[in-house]
Amino acid sequence: MRVLFAAAVSFAAAVATAAAGGPHAETLYARSGGRITGFAQDGRLIAWFAPNEKRCNTVHVRNLSNGLNATMPSATARNVTCTWPTRNATVPLAVDYTTSRALWALHQQSPLAYDYVIGAGGGPGDRRERRFQQLAHTAHGAGLWLGAIVGDGGTLAYAVTSVDYEDEAGCLAGSSPCTMKIQGSGSGVYRLVGWRPQLIPDTRAAVEVAASGNTLAIVATDSITKSGRPVAGADLPIDVVDATNGDKIASATPQGTPVAVALAPHVLATLERTPIGVRVAWYDPATGQPLGSAPVASATAPELTASDRYIVFRVGRSIRAVEVATGRIRTLTTAAATPVGLSLEGTRLAWAENLPHSARIRAYYLSSG
Repeated sequence: MRVLFAAAVSFAAAVATAAAGGPHAETLYARSGGRITGFAQDGRLIAWFAPNEKRCNTVHVRNLSNGLNATMPSATARNVTCTWPTRNATVPLAVDYTTSRALWALHQQSPLAYDYVIGAGGGPGDRRERRFQQLAHTAHGAGLWLGAIVGDGGTLAYAVTSVDYEDEAGCLAGSSPCTMKIQGSGSGVYRLVGWRPQLIPDTRAAVEVAASGNTLAIVATDSITKSGRPVAGADLPIDVVDATNGDKIASATPQGTPVAVALAPHVLATLERTPIGVRVAWYDPATGQPLGSAPVASATAPELTASDRYIVFRVGRSIRAVEVATGRIRTLTTAAATPVGLSLEGTRLAWAENLPHSARIRAYYLSSG
């Protein structure tokens, strides 16, 4: 990996001893008088979005190996990130350790709902803001919808669903219902190749996507709600594909509707809402065969993160894990505030949390034994 970071910053001494001892929690970063509205990690990199309506919004990337920090996008070049009115809304964010690049999305609700998909890098000459796509849709749903943004081991990708009227002329004339449909054109999963987003061949409209290196797990869009929002369907296969060429590796069939998905080298994890309750399930991503499942609380948040040993989810501020080998669920810790960007990288489980007068990034180190 090339070294990208230009300036050293103070670094928490606890990080140096993070690998020692059993499960424990510590603070990786703290800021006073501000918030963190997006968080992601990959390898030894952590990244966070720091809104600042009075000055300039910024994305920060830090290397946990040496404490070096990069701030992007470059303030010397014109960019939309700096002055975007985030209003403390959660910002989808992904980071890639291999390229030390970050990908994020800025959302605007009115007068037209749209998302800017934006990226930048941490190295000299790489911090200029790149605007990849502007995905807009009407209040009725027609247009482009952004799905998940993901990054892992050389892959930065995002999902798009294109929605249109079945009969727009009839809808406007009042002679036919304003029914929406999923469009093939424009839909699919896009991967950054260099600084260009390229549609991965044979991928369809998707609402969720997870990455593990060059492998993606894709939850396809099945239908459109009355408000025009794309949603997943029940009992439909989740495809595992090669991110470089779209070749299908396997398909896993959930029980119910998958509302979250996570991918590790040897585990595909899903959070599934079924007619009789909510469960976490896991599958072999090489074959699609089910490996296990465990019931979880109905109040479980629609987000998952996984390694080959653990699948982590949360219920409110309570952070819990399923042991893949046994199916046993245990509570790991309770965050001081609602976790932002909960993610698992090896044995490091990390998230951001916003306190009344400060914000911080916390890490809980799981046992590797």
